[in-house]
Amino acid sequence: QVQLVESGGGLVQPGGSLRLSCAASGSIFSIYAMGWYRQAPKKQRELVAAIRSGGSTNYADSVKGRFTISRDNAKNTVYLQMNSLKPEDTAVYYCNIIPYSGAGPGIPYWGQGTQVTVSS
Repeated sequence: QVQLVESGGGLVQPGGSLRLSCAASGSIFSIYAMGWYRQAPKKQRELVAAIRSGGSTNYADSVKGRFTISRDNAKNTVYLQMNSLKPEDTAVYYCNIIPYSGAGPGIPYWGQGTQVTVSS
C-alpha cells in the first residue's frame, strides 16, 4: 500500500507564491515519474507539471516560467513551487506518483488533493 500526503495549499493574493509538497510512503521501491495535476470547478483535471526518474520535466503552457517542479529522491517527495500566482490558478491540486513496473510505468497513485485559492 502506498500513501501520498500533500501539504502547502492555502489562500494567497495574486502575484504571491506557494510551495506544495507531496511525500510518498509505504511499499514503493522506485519511482518512474512524479507530477502535479489540478482541477478547477466544472473543469477537467489537467497536468500541471511532471518530473521523470532521469530528471526531465514538462509543464503546462499556462504555468511555464512561473511554476517549478522538483523532487527529493531520498525522501520520495515531490514539490511544486508556484510563483506569480493568478486567480486562474485556483484549483484543487493533486499529487501523482507512478512507480516502476518492470522496465516501464506502473499504476499511478494519487494524493487526496490540496486546495489552492488565489484571490484578493
